Amino acid sequence: MPPDQTDTLIAYRFTFADGQSVEHDVALVGTVELAQAAAWTHLDFQQCPHCPLAASEVQLCPFAAALQQPVNMLARHASFEPVDVRVRWRDREISQRTTLQRAAGSLLGAIGAASGCPHTRLLKAMAWFHQPFSGSDETLFRVLGSYLLGQYLRTQHGLAADWDLAGLREVYRNLRQVNLGMAQRLRAAAEQDSSVNGLILLDLLAADTLYSLDQYGGELDRFFAEYLQAP
Repeated sequence: MPPDQTDTLIAYRFTFADGQSVEHDVALVGTVELAQAAAWTHLDFQQCPHCPLAASEVQLCPFAAALQQPVNMLARHASFEPVDVRVRWRDREISQRTTLQRAAGSLLGAIGAASGCPHTRLLKAMAWFHQPFSGSDETLFRVLGSYLLGQYLRTQHGLAADWDLAGLREVYRNLRQVNLGMAQRLRAAAEQDSSVNGLILLDLLAADTLYSLDQYGGELDRFFAEYLQAP
């Protein structure tokens, strides 16, 4: 990618056992433009019940439109298929050998956050600092950190802050419904199950994060031992 795009494009490259490679770039600036939009990308195709957009005003679902190219790219591969993934982002490169399901989940997470979906917009800050293949504790750390930093920045602009995380819980409740809606759309489009299972994996992470927000059980305490010590 050009040097001036190192912080606006997240480049994923998938290499399969037969040597075939495919690539997809996630753009954090601008909107997705499709030469021909598939029927399942239209807003009124199994529209999420809690979607605030009106089909009379918006033709395409932002998240679905952003998924069309990667779905077409990965649809002929099964979720359990091994794949070598290379992610280029911010002048660094991360490589991992994993299943297509997990690799697709990482890619789709970045796509969703950058898509312009009203229910994923607060995840955009995390996309700017994308961490491929995050586990549940890493995801919880990044979610809490980005949201609380966002609240601090709100106070710097004279805006009210949500320090009790009520808004963040609402974001993740909405996100779970979005993941379900996208999975329903993709079942109508995918020849295999890689993209669908990638979203299922994302939903499991979302469910785990929401549970931790609602009933925190000390998942991050060991990383903050110094903060929890008496002065």
